[in-house]
Amino acid sequence: MPDFDPARPLKIAPSIMSADFARLGQEIRAIEDQGCDWVHVDGMDGHFVPNLAIGPNVCAAIRPYIRTVMDVHLMISPVDEYLEPYARAGADIITVHAEATPHLDRSLAVIRDLGCKAGVALNPATSESAIEYVLDKIDLILVMTVNPGFGGQTFLSGQLPKIRRIRAMIGQRPIRLEIDGGVTPGIVPAARAAGVDTVVAGTAVFKGGTPEHYAANMRALREAWDIRD
Repeated sequence: MPDFDPARPLKIAPSIMSADFARLGQEIRAIEDQGCDWVHVDGMDGHFVPNLAIGPNVCAAIRPYIRTVMDVHLMISPVDEYLEPYARAGADIITVHAEATPHLDRSLAVIRDLGCKAGVALNPATSESAIEYVLDKIDLILVMTVNPGFGGQTFLSGQLPKIRRIRAMIGQRPIRLEIDGGVTPGIVPAARAAGVDTVVAGTAVFKGGTPEHYAANMRALREAWDIRD
């Protein structure tokens, strides 16, 4: 299970939505061999978001290839009936959208009862107040820095003030603060300054298409993270 000490260095979670789907097992091995920390898996229902992607059966098929952490982000509504299938498929973390369940507290309890870490994702237009009363049941907060559903979008810099407010809300709790969408080396310093400690990166990691490219792309993200003002 993942270590959620927020004092640890940057966590990079490549989104396999940008990988070669014909070679998912090999792609996962490649990004892990080149130093990624987590493997980010997007579950999409074609309803909550305008795309249809990675279901529990695919998660179960790729689980044997993942040596690190399977970080599952469910863009599904209603979401509760899918929690157990993704947990059975091997998820280490299951993140649900605050907008996708009428009973967020209950959904988080179910995730933990299933033996997974529990995360909450917030769409760009959703206020951080949506998580105020469940902070002590959260292991991960995921701020969408694009509108969810597709890769290759531009980072929404207007999310940075919300991220700073969420970091203040977290306080000393052992909650990781993750962003997803439009992440590039140029974005990383501002994200770190706002309080982020984990980044989902799809195109930014998988561009180039070879393990050597993946290594260079992740190295660029870490080097940007280490820049100090």
